[in-house]
Amino acid sequence: MGGNRYIGLHLVFELARQGHDVTIMNSHEAPMPEGARRIHADRQVPGAITEALRDHRDDFDVVFDNTSYAIKDVEPMVELFRGHVAQYVFTSSVAVYKRSFIQPITEESARHKPDDEDPRKAYGVGKVRCEDWLLPMSDLNATSLRVTHTIGPMSPLVTREPIFFRRLELNRPILIPAEGFPFVHLVHVQDVARLMVSLIGNERTAGQAYNVAGSEITSVRGCIELMARAVGVRPDIVEVPLAIARRASPPLVHWGEGIVGGAIVSIDKALADLDWTPEFGLEDGYADSYAWYDREGRDRFEYDFSGDDHVLGQLTRAG
Repeated sequence: MGGNRYIGLHLVFELARQGHDVTIMNSHEAPMPEGARRIHADRQVPGAITEALRDHRDDFDVVFDNTSYAIKDVEPMVELFRGHVAQYVFTSSVAVYKRSFIQPITEESARHKPDDEDPRKAYGVGKVRCEDWLLPMSDLNATSLRVTHTIGPMSPLVTREPIFFRRLELNRPILIPAEGFPFVHLVHVQDVARLMVSLIGNERTAGQAYNVAGSEITSVRGCIELMARAVGVRPDIVEVPLAIARRASPPLVHWGEGIVGGAIVSIDKALADLDWTPEFGLEDGYADSYAWYDREGRDRFEYDFSGDDHVLGQLTRAG
């Protein structure tokens, strides 16, 4: 489900590379590996999933669901495939976890309550609700993957690496909250895809949740320095007082850790249960991301630096 952007697209090609037959259901076309089959449907349209997949229910061994954010998204999938597939893999997020004073975050760490209606937590709470509904089903053999911040080629959002790469190329100032010391735990998108494929046929993963992250950790400031190293320039970093950074719109950086504090997630469970280890470190991960951006990604995005200029104006007036 998905398969036309980022994690899903990397997954599709990794499945094909490892010799699996791949069917994709999505609403937007994207490049596919040779031999892959695409079924066109928009899962947000009521009845679309059942209409598109009903005749194929017994075709599949494993379902990878990358595009569910609420129970209403997974309900038709469960109705269709429960008892008919060997495994159901749900892409979740480390956004399910509450902030913690104890690091690292393990799969047993406290998550948001499923009845939390705080709109700031809606994404994570939606994933919690899906996990709580899916994982107990013994005839679904569901696995939840709590993925941390990703880096790598084919980013779908300008607010991730692309806008930082462009700032660096233009020698624009890079604004960060305070000194940028909070930890950020990242993972390369290809390592996520490899982990997902490693689940196939592994009976230990049924009903389990796994953190998905890389083996290296840096800080907000470290991310900027590593991206600058990939571009081949020195960054012009501007430290913005937290009182101003908290009010910035859009946010100065897309990592919420810059404002609320860092987090480190444990991947010990994944390392123990799966035939998987991260292959990308942070430096080569950012280098890989910039190589794609420089080759074909730059012109895919529109860049708006007006938020930067507004904050810089505030700093000038305050200083």
